[in-house]
Amino acid sequence: MGIYERAWRASTEAPESFWLKAAESIDWDVPPSRALDPSDAPLYRWFPDGRLNVCFNAVDRHVEAGRGEQVALIYDSPVSGVRSTYTYAQLKDEVAAFAGVLARLGVGQGDRVLIYMPMVPEAAIAMLACARIGAVHSVVFGGFAPHELAVRIDDANPKVIVSASCGIEGNRVIPYKPLLDRAIELALHKHDKTVILQRPQARAELGPDDLDWSDAIAGASPTDCVPIPATDPLYILYTSGTTGKPKGVVRDCGGYAVALHWSMGAVYDVGPGETMFTASDVGWVVGHSYIVYAPLLVGATTVLYEGKPVGTPDAGQFWRVAADYRVKTMFTAPTAFRAIRKVDPKGALTADHDLSHLRYLFLAGERLDPDTYHWANALLGIPVIDHWWQTETGWPIVANPVGLEIAPVKPGSPTRPLPGWDVRVFNAAGEAVPAGVEGAIVVKLPLPPGSLPTLWNDDDRFVASYLSIFDGYYLTGDSGYIDHDGYVFVMGRTDDVINVAGHRLSTGSMEEALATHPDVAECAVIGVADALKGQVPRGFVVLKAGTRREQGEVEAELVHLVRERIGAVAALKDVAVVAALPKTRSGKILRKTMRGIADGLDEPIPSTIEDPSVIEALRPILGRRRQTP
Repeated sequence: MGIYERAWRASTEAPESFWLKAAESIDWDVPPSRALDPSDAPLYRWFPDGRLNVCFNAVDRHVEAGRGEQVALIYDSPVSGVRSTYTYAQLKDEVAAFAGVLARLGVGQGDRVLIYMPMVPEAAIAMLACARIGAVHSVVFGGFAPHELAVRIDDANPKVIVSASCGIEGNRVIPYKPLLDRAIELALHKHDKTVILQRPQARAELGPDDLDWSDAIAGASPTDCVPIPATDPLYILYTSGTTGKPKGVVRDCGGYAVALHWSMGAVYDVGPGETMFTASDVGWVVGHSYIVYAPLLVGATTVLYEGKPVGTPDAGQFWRVAADYRVKTMFTAPTAFRAIRKVDPKGALTADHDLSHLRYLFLAGERLDPDTYHWANALLGIPVIDHWWQTETGWPIVANPVGLEIAPVKPGSPTRPLPGWDVRVFNAAGEAVPAGVEGAIVVKLPLPPGSLPTLWNDDDRFVASYLSIFDGYYLTGDSGYIDHDGYVFVMGRTDDVINVAGHRLSTGSMEEALATHPDVAECAVIGVADALKGQVPRGFVVLKAGTRREQGEVEAELVHLVRERIGAVAALKDVAVVAALPKTRSGKILRKTMRGIADGLDEPIPSTIEDPSVIEALRPILGRRRQTP
């Protein structure tokens, strides 16, 4: 057996000893004597008798080890023109001071703090300050609509809200204070105080319950780390739910710290003093795990980037950041690379930057189509690692663990389950399907450390949403298959499997075919209602910049391409060239919203949408071609 196989078997056959060994990399105030508490199964708890402080592990211990002058965090903001660095010693001082601000405002262990901020260092400082005193932070993506923000305020019941006067989205300055004030007005829960970071692009008018960040921190007394039970929550992160009410994913302290520390070496091959650039947002799970906590837990340098992959000001910004800071591992979403490819199809802008230190590119957040994989791989000449995980899991489920043993890549697959994850594929009857047969992807319980132990104040909903369909298994909500080599192929959400005249077809397979066309930058396929076949697929594509071919000619070629690659059974006869696809701020295409509009439903527009005008521009196309039963 290879290194990967031995690690995976050890983690699934003897999970307690595997994770207790991993826990030795964390500094504990009270080391755990056992790894797993199954007494309340299926609500498992990891390291039940351990006590630690996550902020101490992420910041203070590196200073105490004599590495206080190493750079911990780099802030790079092409949209504001600001660049700055924080050593571990400086970060400790900033975090301790803001922890003092929170403590002075009455925030203590178990209290919640809602953070509504843009991609600025103070967002990470606020998160770590909460961890320092045992408070539970809930980060909400900056610029969220007031109603959605109010819903989260009412669910988390924060004692204090931390925000900024504005955010910068591309070339737009978005004042946050009016949005926040309206959310506070709508919310039933009334918090105590609001701390506002004033930014020069748009200063906010402060009210009687508002404190200026600079004034508050200037008079603060630094606060030490508080030991916290490993099973206590570190944060709440909201993700969409099928009922319209968001689900508050809970992350515990001990399991999260252990799993993230382990993943940095085993999955991403990043260690002390090395630099990781994760192009995401602290409002999403990727930002929580791999901008803020994981890199700092191992003593690495993390890059916090406030900008876009293109347009701020060009499609070469990722390459600039990687070169300027000698980045070893980059992590972003496939959407970002498709955006770069659309603007710079030949990747010419890489020539302006020295990328010799860049060893790995990791992509996640949505399915990585093989065409984008091949383009990135050919352009950079380094391993391009697709990996798959969710807000709920906190760290990757399936990946190519380059720090353990890199495996041959199969485009379209994020490779094999990581140690800790026992992944299966079931049919509707709860039976395991043969290799190569598509079904529901599930994970055998208990889930490993770092994954959600429950939902905030709602154990019943946690069980009903994730654990009730297949006894003893976590339902991921994704469909796919496992091949004969154990490689997992994630084809899309369960509701992205369409039924065409009795044939179960994956829209992901059709998207994969469309993406191979040389003129296609990105695409989406949805299933819409059809009186004869139940459902039929419809394709939407965005062409690469500079394409001058007739739209009708390209559409005809795409229909032929899918027929050729998948067969007539795919029944894809409707492909439309569009200017843009609607996406969330994290880059996920809103296929469900498109499908609802195409089916003539009164489909609500999610609060997470990046640009509502894109979906409005698509409505006539979706409605004009709609086929109703």
